[in-house]
Amino acid sequence: MNQKHIQHLYWRVGFGILPTELENISKKSKKEVVDNLFQISKKITPLEVDVSDLEELFGGSFDTIKANRNQIQKLSREKTLELNVAWIDRLTYPKELLREKMTLFWANHFVCEDNNYIYTQNFHNTLRQYALGNFKDFVMAISKEAAMTKYLNTKQNKKQKPNENFARELMELFTLGVGNYTEEDIKESARAFTGYGHNFEGDFVFRQRQHDEGVKTFFGKTGAFNGDDIINIILNERQCAKYICGKLYRYFVNDTINDEHVNQMTNVFYKDYDIENIMRFILLSDWFYDEKNIGTKIKSPMELLVGMRNVVPVDFKNAKQLLNIQKLLGQILLNPPNVAGWKGGRNWIDSNTIVLRLKLPSLLLNHAYISKAVSGTTDRFLETKKAIFKKQFGKRFNTVPDWNVFNAVFKNVDVDDLETLILACKMNDGASRYLGALSKVSKQEYCVQLMSLPEYQMC
Repeated sequence: MNQKHIQHLYWRVGFGILPTELENISKKSKKEVVDNLFQISKKITPLEVDVSDLEELFGGSFDTIKANRNQIQKLSREKTLELNVAWIDRLTYPKELLREKMTLFWANHFVCEDNNYIYTQNFHNTLRQYALGNFKDFVMAISKEAAMTKYLNTKQNKKQKPNENFARELMELFTLGVGNYTEEDIKESARAFTGYGHNFEGDFVFRQRQHDEGVKTFFGKTGAFNGDDIINIILNERQCAKYICGKLYRYFVNDTINDEHVNQMTNVFYKDYDIENIMRFILLSDWFYDEKNIGTKIKSPMELLVGMRNVVPVDFKNAKQLLNIQKLLGQILLNPPNVAGWKGGRNWIDSNTIVLRLKLPSLLLNHAYISKAVSGTTDRFLETKKAIFKKQFGKRFNTVPDWNVFNAVFKNVDVDDLETLILACKMNDGASRYLGALSKVSKQEYCVQLMSLPEYQMC
């Protein structure tokens, strides 16, 4: 498999690839490389932080838990920040690379948030568990998650007073897309999801007395349907497979839909809704490696941030600064903007975020310094200048980059070859002339220069 295609594959199913692994993999066929991605993602490793103190607060009677409500909420906020940092670390050093990238994708599909940390952690581990599994099982599991029953009000959905929120989003955002159902479908399916709830620990509870056991008519079918029946009927619609394939295509292939490719995907996915099968089909398709699909997507803030850390490991000494960077870039993990999630694509960049995106590599990795020594000269007083920059910006970006790891990993890479390893697309003529006029003081300084280009925003 040629190196350019491997780099493209790893940018889309991960966050880039380092030179040693790239060289090793390039000796394998495309099928072997793709098979290995699935093989290493077979295992499911839940992402958890220590919640013993929270569980203790949840361990008492109803009155005790009610009295501890403020403390539970405060601790939940702290734990959510911990999980945010742990998730970014997991993405940076993943063992199950494809599963983790898929989890990130599904987190922006089944969008949900909650102020109870236990429910939040359980929800995201459910995303991780089903990320490469069967989509029908996935939807059914999500419909019963405590965080989701709270977020979309299923727990308030009762026979006497149906709440249509979950039923509407189930069809509009999770399975069919806008315009592929009627208001009557929403009303009838909401009745089927009555009685859904959970206990204090977040386990699903079906409250029979609150469930509407009457006959419902949904998508032309009539019966005493429950929630699982509704999901089965929805998945019988080819539109459901087409809608999910469209989202997968925009996320992993190209923001612009190719109808023929999505139709091919739909034919595969509609057979059994097996997520692994559809991802394998995408990654083995020749069109996935077309030139028009390589280096043409704008990196999400997570792809940008984790991609940088993949090249140069960097520790954040203040977790709140990491959170603030996510906020400034427009994507805070565990804190989606609304139930529709982040729009992605060109929406990632505006006049504010592009400035930060271009400065971020130097801010996090090089004390905000970008060498501009003219070609043929040395960068005199380099370390002195960095010390001054560090004093000026260090408090706002208290990070410790490990350039020793970078130097070891890129030891056998010629400085002139860094461009093809750091950038996913070709440098434009203007940027090429500008960098050509500067001195390649060191691999470190040249790496920061490359990461500071607009081209580094692409994957």
